[in-house]
Formats: sequence, structure tokens, C-alpha cells
Amino acid sequence: MEAKELLKKVRKIEIKSRGLSRDIFAGQYHSAFKGRGMAFSEVREYQPGDDIRSIDWNVTARFNHPYVKVFEEERELTVILLVDISGSREFGTRGMLKKNVITEIAAVLSFSAIQNNDKIGVIFFTSKVEKFIPPKKGRRHILYIIRELIDFTPENRSTDLTEPLRYMTNAIKKKSTVFMISDFIQSHDLIQGGSNGRPAAFSDMLKIASRKHDLVAIRIYDEREKEIPPIGMLRVRDAETGEIRWMDTLSEKVRRQYSSWWKKHDKELTDMFLKTGIDSVSVNTAEDYVKPLIKLFKSR
Repeated sequence: MEAKELLKKVRKIEIKSRGLSRDIFAGQYHSAFKGRGMAFSEVREYQPGDDIRSIDWNVTARFNHPYVKVFEEERELTVILLVDISGSREFGTRGMLKKNVITEIAAVLSFSAIQNNDKIGVIFFTSKVEKFIPPKKGRRHILYIIRELIDFTPENRSTDLTEPLRYMTNAIKKKSTVFMISDFIQSHDLIQGGSNGRPAAFSDMLKIASRKHDLVAIRIYDEREKEIPPIGMLRVRDAETGEIRWMDTLSEKVRRQYSSWWKKHDKELTDMFLKTGIDSVSVNTAEDYVKPLIKLFKSR
């Protein structure tokens, strides 16, 4: 992409995402994602109703009058975005492509983070970790993240959801708020339960990551991924493997099998998030992502 066109796209996304994060998400974000704990702020004179356990006995003895310690929330967080940049994100039928929705949501979360004085870092992944942008603050850092979201070209196109979680738990030592933004569609053996045990490995990595960090899953999907319309012979290409197949969409059996696969996949993911205690939300490419994100924030 040429520099001029890239800057134009970055600016467009910045205007939209900054407006949303300032006007809509900042307060919700602040309430939903708490700081690391309480930090000492100051001492003041004791007032009726204060908890006697907060009395600072050293200061009280010095001034011969009761004083209490005042604590306030340590607000600063480290936020990590795990962003899926595999081939399956290049799909969309009714609204935007999945990759465009992923980019906008990542930008909104980034601006919400820096407006609350939090650091933001990004891990781009396919079947491996493609790039790690360490957590920092500031508008320049956010614009760099947006440029990479738009213009970064991965080496791989397939997906392995365990890899970014493994990398993140090893690389990020400090407890962080982690948003995993993906369609959560992996290779066929991963989704449909191959015999190699990798689906269980993904579930295990979710458990490990969620114990160390505050993990949130944001799932992006397109309506046409749920069911196939009866439109005749359809030539389809797997965006991650390049495999091409012909599909008879007039066949009720074919449509039923595909719909059954999606429902099974959807239930497996939902059950996995529930069992591992991970908050999650699904975002349809054809709909506004603002409402589901606000619903997610309010539910926490």
C-alpha cells in the first residue's frame, strides 16, 4: 500500500476510533477493567465512620490525635491485544470484511486504554506469532499500531490459537488485561476435533493464560459463516490453505452438514470460554460493534 493511501486510512480510523473511545467507551472501559489494587495516597485526620483498621498509629502517636491512611486505586493497566491476522479474516459478505472490524475494534480499545493512562501492546498471530509490539503509552504509539493493523503482511495464513497465548504468558510477566480478537477458526483438525489433541491444548492454554491475566475473547464472525444459501454450484477457496472445492449448495444434505458443523463449533467455543472463566462477546460483521462491546463492559 502506498504511503499516502496508508496515511489516509490511518487518519480515517483514528478519527472514528478516538471519537468512540472518548464519547462512548472511556467510562465503560474504566469501570470494567480495574487497576492492580490499592496504593497508599496520604494521611488525614480521623473522621467519625472511618475504619479503625486504617489508623496510622505512628502519625497518631506523633501528633497525639488519630490519623488514618488513605488509599486509592492503582489505575494504570497494561493492555495486550492478541490480534488474528490469518487468512480467514479476509472474508465478509454483508458489511465489512472481518479484518476491517478487527482493526477498528483494536483501535478503539487502544485509544480507550491510553485515555485511561494505560499501556497498550499488540501480538499479531497466525499459526505463529508474527510480530510483538511491546506495551507503551501515547498517540504516536497507537498510530503505529493502527498502521501495522492495516499494512502488516504475515508470513503464514493458517491459524493456531495456542501459540499467541503461549507466547504472551511467557513474554508478559506483569498481570495484564488481554483482549484476544479473532474469528476463532483454526485448521479443520483443530476445530472439528482431530486426534492430535490440539483442541485440548488450546483449552489448556486458555486456562493457564486466564490464571495469570484478565483474558477477554472478542469473536468476529460473518453471517454467511453460519449457513450456506441455496444458490447452486459454488466454488469455494479455503483462505488459509488455498484449497479449492466445488459445493452443491442446492443439496439440503450439504447445507445441513455445514450448519451442523457451525453449531457444533459455536457450542464448543462457548462452553470452552465458560469453563475457563473467560468473558467473551461475538461481533457480527454486518452489525455495529459498539453495542456488543458496551454489553461486554457492563457485564463485568
